[in-house]
Amino acid sequence: MHLLLTDRLCCPRCGPEFGLILLAERIEDRRVFEGRLGCANCREAFPVSAGFGDLRPPPRESLGEPSPPPDPPSEEADVRMAALLGVTEGPGPLALLGQAVVHAAGLADMLDDVEFVGVGPLLRGAPERAGVSRLMAGSRLPFYSRSLRGVALDGSTLSLVGEAMRATAPGGRVVVLDADRAARKALEAEGMTIVLDGEGVLVGLRPSAPGGTRGTGVPLPVFPGPSEPGD
Repeated sequence: MHLLLTDRLCCPRCGPEFGLILLAERIEDRRVFEGRLGCANCREAFPVSAGFGDLRPPPRESLGEPSPPPDPPSEEADVRMAALLGVTEGPGPLALLGQAVVHAAGLADMLDDVEFVGVGPLLRGAPERAGVSRLMAGSRLPFYSRSLRGVALDGSTLSLVGEAMRATAPGGRVVVLDADRAARKALEAEGMTIVLDGEGVLVGLRPSAPGGTRGTGVPLPVFPGPSEPGD
């Protein structure tokens, strides 16, 4: 997990108004391998082990032994994902949920200064590497509002569409793979503008806020680098 990504994380129990404090035990090359992320409000601590953060609210069931990382997709598929997300260069973090996490390493190899956050258990057994942070989440995404450049998810994580939009900055995209009619309705219900609907893929654009991107939460961050509180 990138050290400065921890500045973007909020308590999954208390909500996006409450940030987490890193208590690191092992950091190498600005990446957190071991430690805890603590909430000053509820006093809950969320472990980071072998670079993987468990940001599920309590009670947390054991994750068991990590599975081998999934096979990487083709370079063509990674390029297509980058195009769907609308990202060609850094800086800025993006989140990948469900099966979309398989693109994390390929996208990180293509794009400098972009941190891809794989959310879910699939990358738990993957080695720590530059450009890819790994964590587990529950029904809330542990990111400040408007703190991501975009989010990609699949049909299995459709319940997180509202959270994905909340965490995406104005002008950012939410990509849904293996999408169906219900997925489109979910995006539209959250106020997203549909910019692509075809071949089982939906891309929603988060409308830009009048007068800029500031508002509740934090603005679109420069990554790496600390964010500033909203006006």
